[in-house]
Amino acid sequence: MSRFLNVLRSWLVMVSVIAAGNTLQSFRDHGFLSEKLYTASPGLVNGLQARTFGVWTLLSSVIRCLCAIDIRNRTPDNACEFQCTIEHAILHLTSLYHITLFTFFLALAHFLSEVFVYHTAALTIGVMAPLMVASFSILGMLIGLQYLEVEALSQNKKKN
Repeated sequence: MSRFLNVLRSWLVMVSVIAAGNTLQSFRDHGFLSEKLYTASPGLVNGLQARTFGVWTLLSSVIRCLCAIDIRNRTPDNACEFQCTIEHAILHLTSLYHITLFTFFLALAHFLSEVFVYHTAALTIGVMAPLMVASFSILGMLIGLQYLEVEALSQNKKKN
């Protein structure tokens, strides 16, 4: 495994642990969200919204941790036995990886929309931090995808 993928796996674990902490905080005290994230409309934050946010954050945390554990996780494909084409190998790369990447796009879209569309959050450090984490994670995972594609191609060449 490349050094970059190992660093990416460590990053995913760190982000996952932080998200798990945010989940606990969301369940413990919904004031956390109104004080740190939704500062432009703190009155809209209630216990139900905080718990929903906590469940969403927990799901993202679990997905990211599972990806860090098994970054090469692939969807089983019965149509591809031992001799896949190169294009087929690239198309059927790590589905868990793609889902994890999507969680970061979703988080980025959520926080950007809360700031610029719904105006429920202001660009404070509490919002800038998840925006930066999502942005850096997207960048890192897109680079990591290139490493995974190269590994898949080299493994396919070894089989043939």
